[in-house]
Amino acid sequence: MKCAFCELPEIKERQVAESECAWAFLGNMPITPGHTLVCPKRCLPRYEDLSLEEKEEVELLRQKVCTALRKAVGAEGFNFAWNDGEGCGQSEPHYHLHIIPRTKNDAGIYEYEPRQFLYRPGTRATTPEQELQDVAKLVRAEL
Repeated sequence: MKCAFCELPEIKERQVAESECAWAFLGNMPITPGHTLVCPKRCLPRYEDLSLEEKEEVELLRQKVCTALRKAVGAEGFNFAWNDGEGCGQSEPHYHLHIIPRTKNDAGIYEYEPRQFLYRPGTRATTPEQELQDVAKLVRAEL
């Protein structure tokens, strides 16, 4: 699968920051002004594919970009997100962290309902405690 992040020259023109292993650029369909993507320079699809150095540089760029966005667009806070795999909405085969600057009364969503955010509309009853403990036991066994 071709990668727009690696191939489209206009993306390089929207670059706002760079390090040895990572770079940041403005997205072409921003949720709010300043919506930025941070990527490793290597084209890798998933977060776990990144080296420790790449993960560290993505994090350092995240911090730098956030500092700049507070000044540049008056960001009061941020939403951070990435989709990890095609089945959950990842549209490019290149890992990227979304940095969405937020201010009061901006165009983004303020009500955070996790089930809607994670593409699970509707409501669900609280899971029984025993079921939660059983799943926790399964996860702990794999760690």
